[in-house]
Amino acid sequence: MNDRPHSRSAEAVLEAHDTSREGLTSGEAQQRLAEYGENEVVQASERTPVAIFVAQFNSVLIWVLVAAAVLSAWAGHTVDAVLIVVIVVVNGVFGFVQDYRAEQSLEALREMTAPTATVRRDGTTIEIDATELVPGDVIELESGDVVPADGRLLEDIDLEVDEAALTGESAPVLKSPEPVDSDTPLAERESMVFNSTNVTRGRAVAVVTATGMDTEVGSIARELAATEETQTPLQEELDELGRRLGLGVFALAALVIPLLLVQDTPPVEAGLTAVSLAVAAIPEGLPAVVTLTLALGVRTMAEENALVRRLPAVEALGSVDVICTDKTGTLTEGQMTISRVWVNDAVVELAETAGEPPSDRIDLLLRAGALCNDATAEEGDPTEQALVEAAEDHGIDVEALREEHPRTDEFPFSSEQKWMGTVHGDAGYVKGAPEVVLSKSSRVFTDDGPTDLTPEAADRVHEQVRTFADEALRVLAIAYTEDPENLEDDLVFVGLVGMIDPPRTEVADALAATERAGIDVKMITGDNVRTAAAIAGSLGMEQEVIEGRELDQLDDEELSERVEEVNVFARTSPEHKVRILQALKENGHVVAMTGDGVNDAPALKNADVGVAMGVRGTDVAKHASDMVLLDDNYATIERAIERGRAIFDNLWKFVAFLLSANVAEVALVFLASLYGYLVLPAVQLLWINLLTDGLPALALGADPQSGDVMERPPRDPDRGIIGRPMLGLIGGAGTVSTVLMLGLMFYVLSGAAAITPYAMTMVFTGFVFLEFEKLYVIRWLRETPTFSNRWLALAVGLSILLQLGVLYTPVNQHFGTVPLELEDWGIIGAVLVIGLPAYLAIGSTIKRYLPSTRSPVKTPPEE
Repeated sequence: MNDRPHSRSAEAVLEAHDTSREGLTSGEAQQRLAEYGENEVVQASERTPVAIFVAQFNSVLIWVLVAAAVLSAWAGHTVDAVLIVVIVVVNGVFGFVQDYRAEQSLEALREMTAPTATVRRDGTTIEIDATELVPGDVIELESGDVVPADGRLLEDIDLEVDEAALTGESAPVLKSPEPVDSDTPLAERESMVFNSTNVTRGRAVAVVTATGMDTEVGSIARELAATEETQTPLQEELDELGRRLGLGVFALAALVIPLLLVQDTPPVEAGLTAVSLAVAAIPEGLPAVVTLTLALGVRTMAEENALVRRLPAVEALGSVDVICTDKTGTLTEGQMTISRVWVNDAVVELAETAGEPPSDRIDLLLRAGALCNDATAEEGDPTEQALVEAAEDHGIDVEALREEHPRTDEFPFSSEQKWMGTVHGDAGYVKGAPEVVLSKSSRVFTDDGPTDLTPEAADRVHEQVRTFADEALRVLAIAYTEDPENLEDDLVFVGLVGMIDPPRTEVADALAATERAGIDVKMITGDNVRTAAAIAGSLGMEQEVIEGRELDQLDDEELSERVEEVNVFARTSPEHKVRILQALKENGHVVAMTGDGVNDAPALKNADVGVAMGVRGTDVAKHASDMVLLDDNYATIERAIERGRAIFDNLWKFVAFLLSANVAEVALVFLASLYGYLVLPAVQLLWINLLTDGLPALALGADPQSGDVMERPPRDPDRGIIGRPMLGLIGGAGTVSTVLMLGLMFYVLSGAAAITPYAMTMVFTGFVFLEFEKLYVIRWLRETPTFSNRWLALAVGLSILLQLGVLYTPVNQHFGTVPLELEDWGIIGAVLVIGLPAYLAIGSTIKRYLPSTRSPVKTPPEE
């Protein structure tokens, strides 16, 4: 069948679908239903809940953690093994909930479709379940209906359709059965109606040309289903870390056991040493701490009206360097508003006069607009709603006005005549296209009352219409007559009304703030070029615009170049949005996409961070997103990015803290074993990890943000959280800890041939206190004030008490420790004094390579 029905005549489309204006018979409909299937936009997901749950454990780090649990249980530490298993299961359950909710993005499309349809069958008009529609059915539409399938118009009476959710076009589209060019963009196919859009005015008859997954909404659903979930940089790095740790554990075990056996170490002790090395290498608490810290950030962000649906999106926000934003309802208010009016050669900014008594001329203009009107402030055509709201903003009680001047006759708006007229007793009012209303006018209303409309005055009106149009305003003309028997001529021209979907007041400042943070902002809209350029200019964005049809002419390489140069894209389709996103991502950008419509869903799902509008957003957009703005406020994105960067800082701190500890543990156990000493058995290593990976690491998540987070450039995703600065810190700090602890071990052993409980206790305790010292140095690297986090102070204090508990209570027999004397604490204190300047020296070197507004970001030399 014809795949471009918008460009063919109505009769040709009927013939192509083997139907007529009377519709199909029941038998024909049943045959086609069997051929094409039910008119369902979304097919059931093939991923079962069980498959989604099992997929949560397909991670190398998870496998390594499971191995750690097995090793801990084999070493006799059942509590630790159970704790690790609980961590793994909790992470899996949380991931399952997130993925299962994401699957609902497809189900939301099903909910958008119309439940019933009015269709012509067997020569009569009946109402059927919309799922039973087939290509060739003839449907009837009227104001308030949801269009149940894609269709070609056969006839219409003043049909207007709100297609904003599908095309991004902010104003309802006036439809006509006349065919349009074959290459006409989706938003301009006036001869078509599309599934899941809303009829706002008029009536129509259409032949169904596509149902189910073959509709425009269906193509979006298919793209959503085909889109694979992307991993954030942190997720990728944790997976890579897991792979490296797994290989490292096997390599260490393969190396150390033969070495110990050659030294006549008993096999059991060699095995225990290998277990200790494995436990030391695995940061058991890392996934839990990452999850809980992100969850803490999510709670804070929810209080700031940013609802995060996927935890890793919080971390990804910190590295976003491009925001692709929809215009309608995101940068703009999402509703038509009268911006300015023109009366008798004077342009008035209507917003500036709200709340003030209007002048006589403006009062007449607003009253006429409110009377020649079928809407209320709450419902109706958006253009007419704007007229009602403007009148009420200027103190006119529209309801009382209409009661005082009841309508006695009317001339409905039609696409052919392009005007609407109403009669109210001895007066009549007209509104419509300026050129039409002007052609019916013989006089113009001035300060001195009605005067003749001269050719010069008419020229000034035409010039003002062009000026308003250049400013992307939708223009209406309003006139009146004192001869209500004749609305066709001899009208008094009152003035022009210019309306637009205006930018949100807070958006300009939010855009400036995100751009100061090194984030490029790109507007991608379904609106026309003129409107897109005007909105962009009012927000301080560059006004060069590319249309969707121009994008179609570019290959991928050309598009990759143009997306770096242009920030405004107009008349775009869902496919265009995804292409733009993919081009940006292939250029190395981390991209956030904002939007609220069905047409935004594929791009939201493809983006590194998809951000949906919570108030105006469709369920499809919300389910496809990573984050939902509860207040539809673009400024909330700025706060979310600021919060994301602060959370990343905290993630960086505790990952550096945990991994540097693990490196030191592995190096200490390995090097000591070469001398025949098992200095830290598995139980002590697990305890150290519990103290450091537990409350103190969690408390780092509550660290206050550095004051310069929004003055830095975005984090380079290629450098990663475990980049060269962190590797340098891990290696440097780990070396300092290893050297100090080996020195302490040899000092207290005094040449003993075997490790003693006293030596183990000194190294065990010294290591714990050294880690807490290093923790505060790591915070200093991110310019966090020392005493700014009371939760961290409490966590460190509690951990110290727990450490004292394993020294001075009967549980010390389970840890192989002995009580320490005052002199022993003096030795540990001396180690801490030596360690502090060493850590600070390492930190000072690393700090030069961390992003800061006070020092340029440097790149470590390549090896």
